[in-house]
Amino acid sequence: MVKLTSFVVEDNSLALDMLVNDLSNYHKEIEVIGTAKSVVEAAKLLQQKQPDILFLDIMLGDGTGFDLLEIFPNLKSKIIFVTASDEYAIRAFKFAAIDYILKPYSNDDLSSSIQKAKQQIEPQKEQLNILKEAINNQNSILNRISLYTQDKIIIVNTDEIIRCQSDNNYTTFYLKDASKILVSKTLKYYADLLKNNGFIRVHQSHLINKLEIKEYIKSDGGYIILNNNTNIPVSVRKKADVINFLKSI
Repeated sequence: MVKLTSFVVEDNSLALDMLVNDLSNYHKEIEVIGTAKSVVEAAKLLQQKQPDILFLDIMLGDGTGFDLLEIFPNLKSKIIFVTASDEYAIRAFKFAAIDYILKPYSNDDLSSSIQKAKQQIEPQKEQLNILKEAINNQNSILNRISLYTQDKIIIVNTDEIIRCQSDNNYTTFYLKDASKILVSKTLKYYADLLKNNGFIRVHQSHLINKLEIKEYIKSDGGYIILNNNTNIPVSVRKKADVINFLKSI
């Protein structure tokens, strides 16, 4: 069994003890080499030795997890974020396409995150920047999103997205530069994520950017013509929602 080292940064004593105990009892291949309850404490200890995996809470008493990461810009640890239940925080993680453990977590959640860390998955700098922006600007429209493809992570400005189209459990993003990006997430996932950014689901298979709408044609069942002259059907169930949405633009 290959041993991996870990470090836990968590300002809640009960949560800290629980995670350390879970690692000790159920993940014996993960050795906890240190814990900290603050940015300052963690920074001092991480200067001495960096772990393979860093379990990092976002909101700490003397700052945030991002403050700690800025102190160590070349940190090689695989980061597993641990966060409390908060809709804005969860939305932020989704925008950045960064994995996290949601407190209270199950052992399956913990095991899944550890497995991903073992597979060398770690956030890139741009993903961390997107996450930081989203956490710090909870009520604002988010301008960038991270998209996981089969072989890379692509950072996209949301206003560059023309539309998204469903393909079973996959979603294809159509961008203004005529490129397409296939992502292994459902259209519903992105419809929920982008609704505050002016995207509307007009059909079971189609999500469109309101800024790209040129015309709504009521005949032939109803369809939308986009600025690039693409025709997008509007489902019967969505027709009223679409008309009300267009009236509010």
